[in-house]
Amino acid sequence: EHGSTLTRNEIFGPVAPIVSVTSTDEAVRMANDTEFGLISYVYAADPGTGVKVARQMESGMVAINRGIASDPAAPFGGMKESGLGREGGFAGIHEFLETQYFAVDL
Repeated sequence: EHGSTLTRNEIFGPVAPIVSVTSTDEAVRMANDTEFGLISYVYAADPGTGVKVARQMESGMVAINRGIASDPAAPFGGMKESGLGREGGFAGIHEFLETQYFAVDL
């Protein structure tokens, strides 16, 4: 049931709550109706529709038509209460770099 502890908390374990919806808009609204946002999973017959839905998700990572989103070259991190900032990939290493600007007349 939408709004239950199972659907509104960040659970780390093999749990996949299933909630029936009547439209894509309702599914997106329900998925975003939480204070957490580490990862979302979108499954769609048409990949373009999957990307369109993924852009509406309030999570740091979205897996489209696959069960695993992790990749060493990709940034890892969430939104909302699921974290601020990224680790991994360019976004992760960028936090450890020093930017230096040179203004020179040559």
